[in-house]
Formats: sequence, C-alpha cells, structure tokens
Amino acid sequence: MGRSRRTLPEELLLLALDPATGTTAQPQSLDLGLAGAQLVELALAGRIAPDGDRIAVVVPRPTGDPTLDCALELLRRRGAPVRAVHWIGGPRLGLRQVYLTHLERCGMVAAVPGQMCGVLPTTRYQATDNEISREIRARLDSAIRTGVPPDPRTAALAALAHAVGLGKHLYPGNEGRSSRSRLRDLIRHDPMGGLVAHAVMDVQNGAGAQPRRGPAATGRQPGPGARTAPQPARGVPMQPHHGSMARAVAH
Repeated sequence: MGRSRRTLPEELLLLALDPATGTTAQPQSLDLGLAGAQLVELALAGRIAPDGDRIAVVVPRPTGDPTLDCALELLRRRGAPVRAVHWIGGPRLGLRQVYLTHLERCGMVAAVPGQMCGVLPTTRYQATDNEISREIRARLDSAIRTGVPPDPRTAALAALAHAVGLGKHLYPGNEGRSSRSRLRDLIRHDPMGGLVAHAVMDVQNGAGAQPRRGPAATGRQPGPGARTAPQPARGVPMQPHHGSMARAVAH
C-alpha cells in the first residue's frame, strides 16, 4: 500500500495529541486503540477479514508499511484465526512510541524534551502542521453533524475514538454531550471497525480473559484425591515482541 495516505493508527494518534500540552489523551486505552487501528487498516488493505469475533489472514502479502507488516506477520504465524479481544489485549510495548517517531520523521510532529518535577526527563510531541489534525477532525465533525453514513475509514476512526475514550477530549463538557453520543453511534457503520472497537472496550472492561477448561468440559469428574492439571493463568496470551515495538512508551 502507498504511503501517500495516513494510516488509521497515525490518524488516531494525531487526534489524541493535545496541542496545548503535547501529551496524548487517554494514553493507556490509546495503546489498545492503536493495536485495533492496525487491524482495521490491514482489513482495508485486504490482508485480513473478520471471522465471527476472530480475525483471519486472507492475503499474507506485505503492505509495504513496516509496522503494519509486523502485525500481519504475527497474525500469520498464529496459523488460525485469533479472537480480536485476545489480539488487542496482548502486550504492545512501544507501539505508541513507534508511531510518534514515525510522525516525527514525516515532519508531522516535533519532539520537545522536558523534565517532570525538574528531574525526570520527558518528551512531549507538538503537531507541526495543525492543518492535518484539523482535516481529520473535520471528517468526524461532518459525520456527526450531517448524519450521512461516513466512508469506512472515517467510521472506523470514529468507532476507535469512542472506544478509547477520546470523546471527552474531542467534544468536552455538557455542550459536547450530543456530539459524544453521535460519535458512539457511528460505530455501526463499519463492521470491522465495530468489531475492533468493541474488542477494545471489552479488554478495558476485563473481558479478554480466556475461559477456564474445568472437569465439566471433558464430561468427567476427578475421583477422590485425584490431581487435576494446573489451569492456565487468566488473561490474554502473550505475543512476541518485534524490533522497535519493544521500546518504552513515550510520555
């Protein structure tokens, strides 16, 4: 896929950047959203497709985007469709920093070093071209204001923005309540975006744990004094780190 168009993870991150402070809104849920945005972008590129509540690789050919291709390769290695909630809930150390670094390299943001409490080094990221952020925001505003079904990319962006909690950042206060409600309603206009957005919210609500397989699942009850096999820890499966994705998340 060409690099002339910004990807959904990049657009989601630009939406989350606070122009006044240079920090990202909702940083913890944003990391989940970026992982989900990768899935939607891969689906838009025709590389993956929803299979119920799972994600299946349909075309393993690389997209040309290194970060997306890393995610695609990890999905391919699974060998079978993976539940969206388990994929999104896996560790994504450094994913936000990967995209911030990319946006800096493209000249869309500038890194501003600083200190926390006068001691701890921090880095803020200021948008260098606010026109780009305004264009992204205008697409959401238009979809909310007109009620016309948006294109799949905008619908997915709206769904992810709602899922990570950016509604109060984009449309604050009581005056933004109706806009936040309409932002949430846009989730229904893109099946893949809706699947991923619900998975993001499920992970935040702790619904990503795999069910335990107890004796009842086999139809046999253990006899007195019998030892049962240890159960796996609840939670999402670990996923391998890859290259720069293991770097620390930016402040």
